[in-house]
Amino acid sequence: MYAGRRDPSHVGIVMVGSPATATLILNDKVVVDLEGETLRLENGDAIALRPQAFAVLRHLVQNANRLVSKAELLEAVWGGAAVTDDSLVQCIHEIRRALGDERYAVLATVSRRGYRLSLERSDESALGGPSIAVLPFATMSGGEPNDYFADGLVEDIITNLSKIPGLFVIARNSSFGFRGEKADLRTIAAELRVRYLLQGSLRQSGGRLRIYAQLVDGASATHVWADRFEGAATDVFDLQDRLTEQIVGSIEPSVRRAEIERAHRKRPESLDAYDLYLRALPHAHANTPAQTDKALQLLARSIELQPDYVAAHGYAAWCYEQRYLRNGLDPADKAAALSHADIALGINSDDPQAMSIGAFVRANLTRDYDAAVEVLDRALAWNNNSTLAFGFSALVSAHSERHQRAVEHAHKALRLSPLDDPLSYHPYCALALTHLFAGAFADAARYAALAVRANPGFSIPYAYLAASHVGLGNVEAAHSAARRLIEVAPNFSVGGYVRTNLFQPYLMDALAAALRKAGLPE
Repeated sequence: MYAGRRDPSHVGIVMVGSPATATLILNDKVVVDLEGETLRLENGDAIALRPQAFAVLRHLVQNANRLVSKAELLEAVWGGAAVTDDSLVQCIHEIRRALGDERYAVLATVSRRGYRLSLERSDESALGGPSIAVLPFATMSGGEPNDYFADGLVEDIITNLSKIPGLFVIARNSSFGFRGEKADLRTIAAELRVRYLLQGSLRQSGGRLRIYAQLVDGASATHVWADRFEGAATDVFDLQDRLTEQIVGSIEPSVRRAEIERAHRKRPESLDAYDLYLRALPHAHANTPAQTDKALQLLARSIELQPDYVAAHGYAAWCYEQRYLRNGLDPADKAAALSHADIALGINSDDPQAMSIGAFVRANLTRDYDAAVEVLDRALAWNNNSTLAFGFSALVSAHSERHQRAVEHAHKALRLSPLDDPLSYHPYCALALTHLFAGAFADAARYAALAVRANPGFSIPYAYLAASHVGLGNVEAAHSAARRLIEVAPNFSVGGYVRTNLFQPYLMDALAAALRKAGLPE
């Protein structure tokens, strides 16, 4: 009824705000207010739309730029009530008439699949995070029980992936629409409007179930990551839980690496807050003074573009904490670290990764370990598959003599982490420190050596290695570790390390005495 008011040469919707409460503007004419549940023309005149049609529009907006199946819309709007497809089709027609979308350029019908609402964001600094669809896993050995197991596994994977901050996960109803199809992966990714696809297969043999899973870049159909997982089929529910944990734990760092590589391929003039944040991560993870400074430069630019970007604030807090502890204990660095940590831990923060980093930073700089553990527990309840959160929790626990928790969370981080995760030195450091405090010097030396291998540029594991060898009476090995420490951190001194005040005084005194015996300068 408002079709004549549109310029057919310019059809498009712009979104202002978050998908939950967005305001949409079509051709600078029609305003859709999701929070107020109203449609109006630019002059204020109301546009009639039935509640059910508005509910369909809301779900399409909140799942914009991806294919939404009819089944998903029927479930979301009618909640499983017995309605025909005609009810949905009528709502789609009403929405198109209200928006003046005569050419279906905004709300497109995808034949036999569903609908896609195309949106652009008005704020250029909006974060363009990764998106993923989990396709139905194929069952190679046949049999209905395997089909049920494979579908349950995929549903669990989707649920757990949806807990990862910044990762947009396609709903099951949409991705399962491709069951059994032989379409090119690039075509599937384009139809679902996602950057990554996870596909897999299940095979049963001799009482064991074996899962093959691979993560694919949707644009190029190239593999980002692939692995095999298996277990005894005696308790399928326990096996399903373990496989979900392993697969999701591997996907998170794999996606992170792929996103970092993608950001590095972009031209400098096209970088937004998200790309700058991604570029900062390898420098932050390196945990060396020079790399920390590079990370902070990129994070400052990211935060300038997106001041409320809590993930960037979390990493900025950690980088300032790194600089404070290993570059002279400058009070300005400590203040900056705590300031960014407070933002990462703010009441509006819903990012478990940022919360984990903020808790770790505050624990190291204020020694309020009880508060940090409480925050870490909340972050892990939110995302129980985060290697970063478990690694930081293990370190905070080791620093505060929560030995059992430190060991459990360190091993959980290592189970979740692929072999080449750049953050695996965190749980190894936690294990080295815990065993060192317990007087288990051989185990402490082994874990310290693994931490060194995981990140040779990080100075602290060399100190744990030197102290462990002192405890074992291996004088030459202790001196060797001390020399390597000085090579990595020429300004290291025992007195400076004591002033970091990371542990209880009696523990720090014992560690300092061992470091002096290893030949490190006072």
